[in-house]
Amino acid sequence: MPNEYIDMEIPTISFAFTQSSLQDYLDCPRRFQLRYVLDQPWPAVESEPLIERERLADLGRRFHQMAQRHTVGLPVEQIAASAQDPDLARWWWNYLNVPPRDLPSAVRRAEVTLTAPLYLPPAQRGGPRGGHRLTAKYDLLALDPGRRAVIVDWKTERKRPTRAQLAARMQTRVYRYVLVEAGTALNGGQPIEPEQVTMVYWFAAFPAEPEVFPYDSAQHADDATFVSSLIEEIAARAEAEWLKTDDEKRCHYCTYRSLC
Repeated sequence: MPNEYIDMEIPTISFAFTQSSLQDYLDCPRRFQLRYVLDQPWPAVESEPLIERERLADLGRRFHQMAQRHTVGLPVEQIAASAQDPDLARWWWNYLNVPPRDLPSAVRRAEVTLTAPLYLPPAQRGGPRGGHRLTAKYDLLALDPGRRAVIVDWKTERKRPTRAQLAARMQTRVYRYVLVEAGTALNGGQPIEPEQVTMVYWFAAFPAEPEVFPYDSAQHADDATFVSSLIEEIAARAEAEWLKTDDEKRCHYCTYRSLC
């Protein structure tokens, strides 16, 4: 498969960027091209470390489903019956006994998707195709309308990332930014101010060690500039080279590694 140029356009007005797609681009433009531009099917997982990684990813999805069911009010005993795997059972116990602290209770919404419009400068728009969307899917939003808005993200990694690693993730930028831009309907019709937003990463394997990221107007403005510039760069790639990452450690668990 060619690695240099493509003969097709990318992100049209119907394309919704996410933290995952933007992170893919930052990690490796070639991966973004394969996944989102060429819509390349993932090669089969073959190595044992990747099989274990897929197992843990499946457990993570199941944990998220359990947390969602708990938020909407299903009985704890009914939910716990599905936690047969030892890792999942331990995560569930931690969720019930060492949950995130001091969350607003007025509004609790699980698995919420919000979308904010983005607009590129006229030079990049190409006429009516210039608008783009930025979408975020939240594990849990806990709000006290007009006062606080807390984003909770459940993490099930075996190894806890550092604060610096989390701060550098597009998820931290995108989730807070989108909530301010598109969260009015969840906030009693009132706009959400950046200073009202906090993001909490809660780790199922390290429940007593959450990582908390506040927000403010300066960071919000910086996120708007950074995300818009990044999407401009991606749009310009339609007629440019999609380079592979120079950091081969990123390739170890990439599902496209066999194509490179």
